Amino acid sequence: METLVLTLASLFAGFIDSIVGGGGLILVPALFSVLPGTAPATLLGTNKSASVWGTAAAAAQFHRRVGLRWRNLLPAGVLAFAGSLAGAWAVTVVPGEFLRKLLPLILVALLVYTLARKDMGVHHSPRFSGRAELLATATIGALLGVYDGFFGPGTGSFFVFLFVRWLGYDFLNAAGSAKLLNVMTNLGALLLLGLKGHVLWQLGLTMAVANVAGSVVGARVAIKHGATFVRKVFIGVVAALILKTAYDAFLR
Repeated sequence: METLVLTLASLFAGFIDSIVGGGGLILVPALFSVLPGTAPATLLGTNKSASVWGTAAAAAQFHRRVGLRWRNLLPAGVLAFAGSLAGAWAVTVVPGEFLRKLLPLILVALLVYTLARKDMGVHHSPRFSGRAELLATATIGALLGVYDGFFGPGTGSFFVFLFVRWLGYDFLNAAGSAKLLNVMTNLGALLLLGLKGHVLWQLGLTMAVANVAGSVVGARVAIKHGATFVRKVFIGVVAALILKTAYDAFLR
C-alpha cells in the first residue's frame, strides 16, 4: 500500500512538475507522511531519484515539440550542476533558516508581479541574442543551481519566471528551458545524497517510472494548450508554494 500511494503521488507530481515545476509540493509531503520514521535526508534523496527522470523526460518532450536553445542551455546546465553541488555543501556549514522565512515573501512579490503583468509570458520575444543571451542563461543556471542545492523549494518556478521576465521567453519556451536546467540541479543534489547513502533506490526506481509517465503527459498537455495555459498553472503553483512555505516558516 505504501508503494502504491507513493507511486500515485509521483505520477501526479510528474504531471505538475513538467509544466511549471512544483512537483515537490506533492511528492515530498507524501514521502514524509508515508515513511515518517525515515531520515529526512533519505526522503529528499529518494524524491530526487524519482523526479530527475521525470524532469529529463519532460525536457525531451519540450525539445522535440518546441525546441530548446542548446547553445545557451548546455553551459548553463553545467553551471547549474556545479552550483547545486556548491549549495548542497554550503547547507552543511551555513544555516538556511533565514531563507525559510524570506521565501514566502519573495513568492508573494513574484505572484503579484505576474498577475499585474497580464501579457507577460504570452508572447515569445527573446530580449538577448548571441553572447548576451548565453551570459544571462548561464547566470540563471548558476544562481538557481546554488539555491536548489542549498534550499530548494520553488526552484522550477523561479527558473520559469526568470526566463520569462529577464530573457523575454513565453511561458511555454521558459518551461522547456527550465526543465533542462532543473535536471542538472537535481543531478547535483542526487549525486551528493546518493554518495552519502541517502537514497532508497528500489522505491525511487518505482516512483521514477510513474514520474516519467506523469511528466510526459504533463509536457504534452502544456505544449498542446500553449503559453496561456502554462501561465495559469504557474500562477496556481506559486500560490500553493506561498501557502506551503508560509506554513513551514511561521506556523509549524
